[in-house]
Amino acid sequence: MRLPRKAILALYLCAAAVFAAPCFAQAVQPPTPGQASPAPAATPGKAKPAAKSAAKQLLDINTATEDELRALKGVGDIRAANIIRNRPYKGKDELVQKKIIPAAVYAGIKDQIIAKQQ
Repeated sequence: MRLPRKAILALYLCAAAVFAAPCFAQAVQPPTPGQASPAPAATPGKAKPAAKSAAKQLLDINTATEDELRALKGVGDIRAANIIRNRPYKGKDELVQKKIIPAAVYAGIKDQIIAKQQ
């Protein structure tokens, strides 16, 4: 009985994946004598400040400068000026509702902006 070419190719690919997997594993080196091992990088109590730092990276469209707005992808001089002119915003989605920026640009920057209320 002869196997079709596709079956033979599939067998070769499976075999290559099985034998290549150990090549991608990270090498673990034993500690050298006289040196202490480094402390663990993350602890459960330290997770909260990381979440706050991620929130700090969001750009508030109600307080951002024109230069900060221009740094966003798809926002140039005119769109940045329009964003500032139409402040304040109750939500970041108002940029599209008020037709200040197109939906395609908003889709690209929505994860980078926020509209904080004062």
